[in-house]
Amino acid sequence: MRLRMEQFIKEQQTAIVATLAEVDGTPFKIDTWERSHGGGGISCILQDGNVFEKAGVNISIVYGKLPPAAVEKMRVDHKNIASPTGEPLDFFAAGLSMVLHPRNPNAPTVHLNYRYFETMNPDGSSQSWWFGGGTDLTPSYLFDEDAIHFHKTIKEACDKHDKEYFPKFKKWCDEYFFVKHRGESRGVGGIFFDDLDDKDPEQLFAFVQDCLKAFLPSYVPIIEKRKDMPFTPAEKEWQQLRRGRYVEFNLVHDRGTSFGLNTPGARVESILMSLPLTARWQYMHEPAPGSREERMLKVLKEPVDWV
Repeated sequence: MRLRMEQFIKEQQTAIVATLAEVDGTPFKIDTWERSHGGGGISCILQDGNVFEKAGVNISIVYGKLPPAAVEKMRVDHKNIASPTGEPLDFFAAGLSMVLHPRNPNAPTVHLNYRYFETMNPDGSSQSWWFGGGTDLTPSYLFDEDAIHFHKTIKEACDKHDKEYFPKFKKWCDEYFFVKHRGESRGVGGIFFDDLDDKDPEQLFAFVQDCLKAFLPSYVPIIEKRKDMPFTPAEKEWQQLRRGRYVEFNLVHDRGTSFGLNTPGARVESILMSLPLTARWQYMHEPAPGSREERMLKVLKEPVDWV
């Protein structure tokens, strides 16, 4: 499974980067890196493009030792994780993570992450394993048809495997991507799951594969429709404010960011590639009553079932 997941995310990174480079008309910078504690990755970054102000499509395949404190924390969700001697535990993690921040305020930011994690016994055999991930849409201005298309495409991928997946993981997404100190969601949702190990690994791997393959059909039609729409300086300013909220969630609440920054030998540039190139914080900003901005905020405070 380790090798198959590694091969799959490399293939998907290549396909996604090629499509997005075509949409933007700008090539990605490809940065291959190694981790001193074991493993490495490939970061594909586009900055100051024609369509994307900043876009990152990263894969990481890392391995090494989990300190005892991390092992104990993971035992909450995985009882079979054990380090009998109290020594650090061997682990393997492979994943693809992506964040796209478009220039146009009418075009939504999108985030995606799918990953596989495994701990090993001293002889190298698998001890505990699970899949995690998801994808979510973060518009500055709401177009209902975009949110519906995005969710419908993901739902179709989920329904192929389990009819309960989409409603369950949509709810999880709405609850997870919530900026608690603002009392609002980061975006209009999608799916999110973690610690998924309750079925045969082949079934769950197939599920993750279909979810990741659904990304381009879920997002490319939206960005093609919105990338050339006219916009005003005031609308650009609103986008900058919304990006500020995006940054707040990622730095204050996101477990992935926290885990990455606290992992020995962490590659900070790759972890923080999710942050936008520019953002804005304005004191006591309130949208005008009846405006598109106010409608966006109302939806963020009360999640919608789009499909």
